[in-house]
Parts: sequence; C-alpha cells; structure tokens
Amino acid sequence: MNSLPSRLLCRGLSRLLPPLLALVAALPAGAGPAAPPAAKLVADKSQIVFVTRQMGVPVEGSFRKFDAQVAFDPKKPDGGSVALQIDTASAGFGVPMSDAELPKQPWFDAAHFPQASFQSSAIKALGEGRFEMAGKLTIKGVARQVTVPVSIAPASGGNYSVATGSLTIQRLDYKVGEGEWTDTSVVGNEVQVRFRFTLSGLGPL
Repeated sequence: MNSLPSRLLCRGLSRLLPPLLALVAALPAGAGPAAPPAAKLVADKSQIVFVTRQMGVPVEGSFRKFDAQVAFDPKKPDGGSVALQIDTASAGFGVPMSDAELPKQPWFDAAHFPQASFQSSAIKALGEGRFEMAGKLTIKGVARQVTVPVSIAPASGGNYSVATGSLTIQRLDYKVGEGEWTDTSVVGNEVQVRFRFTLSGLGPL
C-alpha cells in the first residue's frame, strides 16, 4: 500500500511534467554551436596554377574556371569546411595546340570527369594566420587524401582576405597522362599546384 508522502510526490510530479515537456518542445531543434560563417570566393581575383616539366623544362598552366564553398571561422577552425570544384576542361597552358589536348581522354578526360574536387575533412590552426587542411582530392574519379598548408592574410582595401597555398602531387596517381604519356622523361610525374583565393566575408584572423 502506498504511503501518503509517496502519493503526494507522484501528484506533484504529474503537475510539473506537462510544463517541462512544453518547455523542451519550445527549444530550437538541434540547438548547439553556431555554424561557421560562410565566405564567398571572388573568382575574378583568384587563381589556380599548376607547374609541370616537359622534357625537363618547367611549364606553367592554370585552371580558368573553379568555385568554392567556404564555411570557416579562423578563430575556431575545427568546425570549418572547404569544398572546391575545378572545371577540368578549363585547364590550359596558353598554347592552343596543348590546350586542345588537355580535356581529352589521356589527360583530364573532361567528357567523363568534368570536375576535379577537394573536400576538407579537418582544419587545424598552426598560428600566425597559417592553417593545415586535410581532405580528399579527386581527379578523374581517383580520390586520395592530401594535406594542404594554407596561409590567410587580410587584403588591402575592402572586406577581403587572401588564402594562399600549394601542394605537390604525382599526376600518374590520378591517371592524368595515360598511354604513351606515362613516360615521365617526356612529361614529369610531379606537378606543383598553387592557389590564391580571394574571399569576402571571412571572419577576423
């Protein structure tokens, strides 16, 4: 048989429960840390270049078309993300004959793989505007983990920041240059990729 204090306690809890449930229901769904602020890529003030060697001579090319989605707080980089898409058909050295070949199957095969991409998985601050971004680089359907050092500095004039960095990849890892072009004495295997991204709306460093 229940005692009187127990019955009173149950009655009190039954009165408190509905207001508590109403309070929980009123809370925003998924309330938690605020999402990192989004920054916008200023494409006409940005560039991606690549340097390879042809017959031992350095040759520089570039991608003329690319886009990026950046959600990143420089003061709290752990929760940030960077996604980059590159139009492979936009690759060129500025030489019409070479530029006509790059989108074809032995090289970027733009018809089947119109985009190369990078998707960050972790961002770490190194201090003094320097960061380390780990993620997946995908070219011609081949995805590999890479780590990219990035430096960010305010740009003079306007609410802009400039992110610069570089990484070195092996083109044959991504099947860029197949068939007869796997001969690295003609076109080197090592490719240095350099970028300079102008961003608007990035938080303070």
